[in-house]
Amino acid sequence: MSLVQPGTDARRGNGCTTDSPRIAVQAFPRRAAALVPSSRMQPPTLRIDSSAVAANIARVRQATTSDIMAVVKADGYGHGAVAVAQAAVAAGATWLGITDVAEAVTLREAGLEQPVLAWLNPAGADAALAADLRVDVAVGSAEELRQLIAGADRPLRVHLQMDTGMSRGGSPLAEWGDLLRIARDGRAQGRIAVVGVMGHLPLADRADPAANAPAVLRMRQARDAVLRAGFGPLTVHLAATAGALTDSETHFDLVRVGAGLVGIDPSDTVVLRGAGTFTAPVVHSIRASAGTAVGYGAQHVAPADTHLSVIGAGYADGIPRSLASGASVEIGGRRHPIVGRVSMDQIVVDTGAVAVARGTIATVFGPAGTAAPTIQEWAHWAETIPHTIVTGIGPRIRRSTS
Repeated sequence: MSLVQPGTDARRGNGCTTDSPRIAVQAFPRRAAALVPSSRMQPPTLRIDSSAVAANIARVRQATTSDIMAVVKADGYGHGAVAVAQAAVAAGATWLGITDVAEAVTLREAGLEQPVLAWLNPAGADAALAADLRVDVAVGSAEELRQLIAGADRPLRVHLQMDTGMSRGGSPLAEWGDLLRIARDGRAQGRIAVVGVMGHLPLADRADPAANAPAVLRMRQARDAVLRAGFGPLTVHLAATAGALTDSETHFDLVRVGAGLVGIDPSDTVVLRGAGTFTAPVVHSIRASAGTAVGYGAQHVAPADTHLSVIGAGYADGIPRSLASGASVEIGGRRHPIVGRVSMDQIVVDTGAVAVARGTIATVFGPAGTAAPTIQEWAHWAETIPHTIVTGIGPRIRRSTS
C-alpha cells in the first residue's frame, strides 16, 4: 500500500516532483475487495415453472377438442408474458391473447409467430401497429368499429364481440345489425376482414352448464347473423378457463385460457399446478423479548420471548396489506406467521425458537404439495381472488424461468 505524498505526481511515478502539492490519496490493493464478504443476497424472485404451464395446458386439452388460446395479458398474470407464452405454445396452445395491441411487440420480438388477439385496447386500437404485428383486433360497438376502419390503411383482421350477459363490453343483440352493416362497409373499402366472433361467460365460475346456457344461445345467434351477412369462415370463442374446464357446450372453435395457465381455476373444481414460486430473503433478524412491539401502529406485541425475521418484500411487491390471521411464509420447511402490519418493502415473521440468519430464503407462495402457502391460501387471507395475488406482484421482483 502506498500514499501519494505532497509534491509527488502519481501520473509520473513516485519521486517525480511538481510545483504544487497534491492531496494524499490512498491506493488500495487491486484485490482488496475479494477479502471482504459480499453483502449481496439472492433478490426477491418469482420463478416460473414451465412444466407447470405445460401440465395445465394438458389438463385443458383433456376437457376440450377446441383450439387453445393462451391469454398472457397483465404480463402473463404476473408471471412474465413471454415466458408463459413460450411454455404454453410449446405445450400446444395455437393462439395468444392480450389486452392491448402494443403488448404484442415483446411477443413478436421473442419469436412467437402464433395468431394474436387483442380485445380490450383501453386507449383504442392502434390500427397501423396491429397490421404491422399481425394482430387481430376485437371490437364491441359501432363507434369502435367506425374508428378502427377510419384508422386502417390496409386490411385488419377483426373479431366482432357480442355482449353475452356481462354489460361490460360487446354489442347488445339489438345493435348487432348496425355493427354488421358497418363491417360490410369496412370490408367493401378493403380495410377490415371479419374473421371471428367472441363473447364472455358471466357465470362460468359456477361450473353449471345451465347457468351458461343463455350466453351460449346468444353466441350462436351472433355467429349465425354474421354468417348470414356473408362473412366467414369464422373463429368463434366464448369460454375462458372455467368454461373450458367444466362445460363443453361453451367451447365452439377456441377456448381462452389465462388464469388456468398459472394454476388458477375460477370454478375451484379442477386442481391445476401453480406455476410460480415467490421467494425473498431474510434481511434482518432479532431476538425479541415478551412485550416487544412489531411494525407500524404496534398492532402486534410479542406474547413471549421469540425470534423475529424481516423479509425483504412488502405491499409494493404484491404482498397484500390487509391479511387475516394465519398468513405465513415458509422458511426451512416450516411455516412461520406474519406479525404486525405489512410495510411497503417488508414483512416481519415470528420464527419462535429458531434464529434465522440474514440471507436465508423465505418462500412467500409456491405450488401445492410443499410447505409453502399457495396463491389460493393468500387469496383467502386477503379476502380476494387468486388473480389479484399474482397480478399484483410488482416490477421489483425478478422473474426467472425453469
